[in-house]
Amino acid sequence: MASNKRLLKKEIRSICGALAGECVIAKITIPGINPETLNKIIYELADLQSNALRRVSVEFPQSPKAFATVKEYKDARTKYFKAAFTSLKNEFNAHVEKIVKDMNAALPAEQKEANKQILAEK
Repeated sequence: MASNKRLLKKEIRSICGALAGECVIAKITIPGINPETLNKIIYELADLQSNALRRVSVEFPQSPKAFATVKEYKDARTKYFKAAFTSLKNEFNAHVEKIVKDMNAALPAEQKEANKQILAEK
């Protein structure tokens, strides 16, 4: 994931937007697909995006006065942000994987077979 909060927010929006776009395209172009299932996935993506963006804007809960030295403060702050962003990254990736599995499960059996044949030819 990104090196700063601004880039991280852009990546989250980009990933969620791309997945929602795939759902819309699938809804329009694939015959026999259940549009209600894809609508639920799109709403889930919107919820994932808003929750992830909210979690990016985290603040360290202590001030430098709570520590004996500035180095201790910086070390604790770095450790706190690293843990927070690692947790966000892991939970976001797990949720995206679940959504992709749900998207694949929404495909009709004929489309799954056609996809397998196309991959076998490559």
